[in-house]
Amino acid sequence: MAHLASRRTRALAAPVGLALTASLGFLPTATATAAPTGEPATATVRTDGPKLSYVVNTRGGRGTVKQVEKAIGRAGGTVVVAYEQIGVIVVHSQNPAFGETMRRVRGVESAGATRTNPIVPQATKDVGAIAQPLTAAQAAAAAAQAKADEDPLEPLQWSLPAIKADRAHEKSLGSKRVTVAVIDTGVDDTHPDLAPNFDRRASVNCVTGAPDTTPGSWRPAAGESDHGTHVAGTIAAAKNGAGVTGVAPGVKVSGIKVSNPDGFFYTEAVVCGFLWAAEHGVDVTNNSYYTDPWLFACKNDPDQGALVDALTRAARYAERRGAVNVAAAGNSRHDLASDAIKDSTSPNDSETVTRTVDPSLCPDIPTMLPGVVTVSATGAKGLKSSYSNYGKGVIDVSAPGGDSTVYQTPEAPAVSGLILSTLPGGKFGYKAGTSMASPHVAGVVALIKSKHPYASPAAVKALLALQADAKACGAPYDIDGDGTVDAVCEGGKHANGFYGAGTVDALDAVRW
Repeated sequence: MAHLASRRTRALAAPVGLALTASLGFLPTATATAAPTGEPATATVRTDGPKLSYVVNTRGGRGTVKQVEKAIGRAGGTVVVAYEQIGVIVVHSQNPAFGETMRRVRGVESAGATRTNPIVPQATKDVGAIAQPLTAAQAAAAAAQAKADEDPLEPLQWSLPAIKADRAHEKSLGSKRVTVAVIDTGVDDTHPDLAPNFDRRASVNCVTGAPDTTPGSWRPAAGESDHGTHVAGTIAAAKNGAGVTGVAPGVKVSGIKVSNPDGFFYTEAVVCGFLWAAEHGVDVTNNSYYTDPWLFACKNDPDQGALVDALTRAARYAERRGAVNVAAAGNSRHDLASDAIKDSTSPNDSETVTRTVDPSLCPDIPTMLPGVVTVSATGAKGLKSSYSNYGKGVIDVSAPGGDSTVYQTPEAPAVSGLILSTLPGGKFGYKAGTSMASPHVAGVVALIKSKHPYASPAAVKALLALQADAKACGAPYDIDGDGTVDAVCEGGKHANGFYGAGTVDALDAVRW
């Protein structure tokens, strides 16, 4: 099934030189012209190459950033935005030697291209699970079976009782003071199930790497992916007597759009997303994607290593500012604890190559960044979903992401083994993936934060793991029943490669 085989989700770039938000401390977009630091000026700089985007990661603070900006201009680069808080500068350049030149500049720790294709429209990338729309008949049947305290489509949401969210809602729906940022393809905040809980102040379009706060810029445009809207509904669809119910229907949700119109999640956009969340009081970020164009970004490659550096800085900064970062483990059936994974999909924005990578040196970003809560997916029977990545010591917790009914069939009144949630235009539909598991966890984290508003990210993550319902590996994993083991689960009941510490528990989140 195509909607299960794809990975997590993945421009016509908005104009460079957008007005920048003062509260973030961003530097104005400019082309510096002074001599570079630590490198002699060259007579000529080539500017006939493809226009690429780069991140330049500096040592030190504001003063170093200022000096490096001068070198950027001298090397033929144009500064898009400088994140002084973490020493990351986003740059455009047509100098084919720009990255190599900047890596020799005093004060620069790493520098590299964020893409392998020029900044122009390109082939649209597969952005994950294709939605299966809810039919009118299914909606009517669900509404007829809904209890007095249920939203009309809640009987179809088998994933809520799977993590005891239905029982949790009897005690708490979560606090309006808690915001979960959906760093994704954009969120349709006009949806009737999302509008009551939407936080416009914490929403933004980060596609260019610099924040665009134009009202509605965080929404998916016509023809763009519905992925982020689906994720948002799982987290915080309002319990309002209509539609579906989120895991934490009383908290706020914001949209941070980082996917360009072609479906690519580039480093500069994701860095912007984490920084925006950090500076706007977001309590939880949900990350149901991998950062393009590399499924695994290798630290020992000068360009890829710079991307890992920039994204690590950004995620750590968000956590230092109080956010718990939650991420989908991926849908490629990989053992992320293995020391040899075959990657034949990267780079996905130009000609791919086949390579064997060690994830400890070539992490999947952002799910394998330090401090990030890595989430595997389970189906309606509570088993690891057929597509879900796994790995002992990598997976922190598990949550419902759905699976084909061929493998895991839900109990009635649910009619699909996939996850039902919101779609743009006031619609509803089913998707499956670790992209759908991660927002279940983000919702539970929001409930924990609602119960313990002053808890640090470390304390919240500790509670998440302690409250999880431990789950043993069980019998050899033959999900399709063909007699061949499809994946090997390693570890004990309280910490293993399929389920981590276990399946998250929303009821304990509001009780403890």
